Amino acid sequence: MRTLSLSLLALAATALAGSAHASTWEIDPSHTTATFSVKHMMVTNVKGQFGKVTGEVNLDDKDPTKSAAKVEIDAKTIDTREPKRDAHLKSPDFFDVEKHPTITFTSSAIKKEGKEKYKMTGDLTMRGVTKPVTLSVETTPEVKDIMGGQTRGAHVTGKINRKDWGLNWNKALEAGGVLVGDEVALDIDVEMHKKVEQPAAPAAAAPAPSGNDKAAASTSGGAAKK
Repeated sequence: MRTLSLSLLALAATALAGSAHASTWEIDPSHTTATFSVKHMMVTNVKGQFGKVTGEVNLDDKDPTKSAAKVEIDAKTIDTREPKRDAHLKSPDFFDVEKHPTITFTSSAIKKEGKEKYKMTGDLTMRGVTKPVTLSVETTPEVKDIMGGQTRGAHVTGKINRKDWGLNWNKALEAGGVLVGDEVALDIDVEMHKKVEQPAAPAAAAPAPSGNDKAAASTSGGAAKK
């Protein structure tokens, strides 16, 4: 019995030691920008952004390659500074935001590339289609913010082919080529705040025995003696 108790204590200590290196970081939508650019008429790049990005990162402080990220983008917040173009992008020709209002990314593997530099692979879901992508990530060190909390950042870049997610609409140009390029460049600046874990609520104290409980115990004790 003593051996079993010691084993359970050792297992609990190991679990606590591992969790001491883990922390949860929440993305700050007001200080996070998700931008993209795509070739227009084969001559220039048109840029746009999504206005709302949320999510969190479960960071392994000891080994960042064991961390995990989950991000959600509100597709309805797309903004290219041209209302008619934005309406077209929200339509079934592109993002079809009425049926698919969110874009999500869930990491599956992280590889260290250098100091504060990583390659992050994960599943990108857009327009109901999920495909693997690999993104370049450069992180910034943790700092204390003006509210006394902990803040850190990341710069994420990558390239995807929009047709892999069913965004196929295009128009041919008279001089050759097409109106919209297939390759989309992603550029995301992320600010995150460390989530403060709330201490567990203390266990409720057992209620004091009432007068009826005492009387019942006394009666039960007397009956036992008889």
